[in-house]
Amino acid sequence: MTSSNNLPRAVIFDMDGVLVDSNPFHVQKWADFLDSRGIRYDPRELPRKVLGPPNDDTFRLFLGPSVTKEEMAELGEELETRFRATLRAHAKPLPGVESLLRQCQQARIPMAVASSAIAKNVEFVVELLGFRDYFRCLLTADEVHHPKPHPEIYLRTCEKLGHPPAACVVFEDSFVGIEAAKAAGIKCVAVASTFPAEELRAHGGADLIVPGFEHLNLDSLRRLFAE
Repeated sequence: MTSSNNLPRAVIFDMDGVLVDSNPFHVQKWADFLDSRGIRYDPRELPRKVLGPPNDDTFRLFLGPSVTKEEMAELGEELETRFRATLRAHAKPLPGVESLLRQCQQARIPMAVASSAIAKNVEFVVELLGFRDYFRCLLTADEVHHPKPHPEIYLRTCEKLGHPPAACVVFEDSFVGIEAAKAAGIKCVAVASTFPAEELRAHGGADLIVPGFEHLNLDSLRRLFAE
């Protein structure tokens, strides 16, 4: 189902922790939110709890099931507005990611972003990094009914790109993202930018685990599909 030279037909990127080194700022925004309300949490476990799931799930986790959609919408807008303001001064792409984007573009492989972040954040980050022209489409949490680890966002992205899941590859950094990609039937490369490679390996699921994008190129993708 791949092209004759074993390259993927399409390439899909998660955003936070994949295109941009933003996860420390996501963890901090939640720590500040919880601290301001006197909600106790384990700082060591906080990244696992807040990186990957949508905001509404995290609000319910810490505020309880009685929190209303209206309250979550108001809190979420406040939370993400502060996040974007903080990130603006610090946003930088992960090392090596733009090199891979250029290689895929030169090989005429269509690319997309599929992120659990809200549309405002995805559009903000992609434009801030100067990456918009690389991507045929951006899919966000605003466009799906089921968040990761459900495969919906990846299945819809493949559909928009016009290629079957088995002919595509996803770059992910989170456990729920890896599960979503594999549930969709897509090859998944896990980048150890957020969680250590040992944890990603122990969790299982990824077809390839790399320390960073500096270890990836088109030949890496050829080998992945040749296997």
